[in-house]
Amino acid sequence: MIFYPTIMALFAGAILVSFMILYSASYAFQILRRWDLKSGSELQLNLERKTYLVSTLLAYAFGFELISFFLFIFTSDQIHTLLVGAMCAAGSLYANEYGYPTLIAKIINFLLAGIWLVVNYVDNQAHDYPLIKTKSFFLLLLVPLILIETFLQANYFLRLEPNIITSCCGTLFSTDALVLPSELGFFSGTRMMAVFYLVLILTVGIGSFYSLKEKGAYLFSGASAVAFAVSIVSIFSFVSSYIYELPTHHCPFCILQKEYGYIGYPLYVTLLGGAIGGLSVGVLMPFRKIKSLSEILPKVQRRLAMTASTLFFVFAAIVTARIMLSNLVLKGY
Repeated sequence: MIFYPTIMALFAGAILVSFMILYSASYAFQILRRWDLKSGSELQLNLERKTYLVSTLLAYAFGFELISFFLFIFTSDQIHTLLVGAMCAAGSLYANEYGYPTLIAKIINFLLAGIWLVVNYVDNQAHDYPLIKTKSFFLLLLVPLILIETFLQANYFLRLEPNIITSCCGTLFSTDALVLPSELGFFSGTRMMAVFYLVLILTVGIGSFYSLKEKGAYLFSGASAVAFAVSIVSIFSFVSSYIYELPTHHCPFCILQKEYGYIGYPLYVTLLGGAIGGLSVGVLMPFRKIKSLSEILPKVQRRLAMTASTLFFVFAAIVTARIMLSNLVLKGY
């Protein structure tokens, strides 16, 4: 194992988050089975008191889950100097079989934790906790995912050894590599760029339309999911190449380094934030019929749609600026 300050922080945070999640899950079971706001029983009063504590614990737990994603990426990038052959986080994560599964688990949990926080915020705005059972069920779905992430992350860091020879990003993310298969050539150059801008323009347009007319919530959520996926592929396909000014360099991690102005962080923050906001608009839609949320939800959804649209727009603007400032010219197919 490699001893590094942020690795220790991630270990401590993961253990604390897992404990808080498991503690809260025990009350989630009780809430799903026994919650009745009309009852004045001792059990109901106890559950209502515990609700404040559990909501606070989970808010901190999922808040750290969001932060830990970027801390994990930062740490993976920083420790590449300790591993033979690694040049960035790409090589660090490839050092053992747990690296990339941990990254995937963190991305999934980042999105789900963000959506849970949105649902929790909405529930706290109403006087009768209308989404308490929904939050509890959602939490129980998240418990195994969080524990799997903790397991994968622990094994990744515990199995890291400085003498392990890993691969550099030039090998992992070359056109012929398994991580970026040659079949993605169809999505290269001007073709992928056209798809990227078409999807982002439509997503921002649909989000703006919803924030004004409150129509198309599910369409916007679907468009946000597609925009997220297309943007990830675009970073591999052409965005990274324009930033590096090398047509053969497709690494999504080197853009996090100082040489490129840490541009990867604002790119990923805006992209992930836009995805959470857009998906949350659709997730909240079924609850608009609840009386205590009838006036609250429309305002929250409009703000979410506008925020998500703005974040996707900023993401596209950063990409466009780097393309225009780049000396690289990619020929179409």
